[in-house]
Amino acid sequence: MVIKIKVLVLAAGYATRLYPLTENTPKPLLKVGEKTIINHILTKLETIKDIKEAYVVTNDKFYSIFAEWSKTAKFPFKLKILNDGTTSNEDRLGAVGDIHFVIEQEKIRDDLLVIAGDNLFGFSLADFIDFFKEKKSSVVAFHDLKDKDKVKGKYGVGILEGSRVVDFEEKPLAPKSSLASTACYFFKKSDLSHIHNLLKAGKADAPGNLIKYLAENSEVHAFVFDEHWFDVGSFESLEEAQKVYGK
Repeated sequence: MVIKIKVLVLAAGYATRLYPLTENTPKPLLKVGEKTIINHILTKLETIKDIKEAYVVTNDKFYSIFAEWSKTAKFPFKLKILNDGTTSNEDRLGAVGDIHFVIEQEKIRDDLLVIAGDNLFGFSLADFIDFFKEKKSSVVAFHDLKDKDKVKGKYGVGILEGSRVVDFEEKPLAPKSSLASTACYFFKKSDLSHIHNLLKAGKADAPGNLIKYLAENSEVHAFVFDEHWFDVGSFESLEEAQKVYGK
């Protein structure tokens, strides 16, 4: 099954929790091991022939830095850097807002693979795409932490029937599963209109709102993996990632 895939890397955050490290350097361009975080992500896409174009959405503060980086970034697909126009943590669009911004600006009408630019994971994106093709629906990657206490109050949590996501909780204090949502999504092109609907409802920041909305209004399946995963949002998680990728 051949499909047309567009890729979007979300890189418009300001990473204030990692100051001063990220005060003048965008988090996705921090080095972990031998490569930057974003290079680790994009390298995983190199063998997937269905991908012809990838977008990186950033903000006005970091746009010139990403533009400079892209001049030497060599990948088998076209790479385009987009500026969402925000200038601070206070006026940021949020994950859903940035996805919508890119869809509208680039007139995207294809299936869309979305990955947060601070996510490091061990699973194969080729397997993730095969799962999408098999289910013929939007899919989300979940890391099974095997312990509900480990997701409590910290991650978005998926509730499944088989592989289908039937509910989604944003950082619950009494989670119903140990499945932590990672910021890796594959949206079926027919579901892109739901992003516009969610924005109209005023829920632009947490991508978990979008997963819950899709679970209620369309169909979304869970790709569950056990390989490593680092959501690089703190010095602690960055240090843990360095231990693995430094090898």
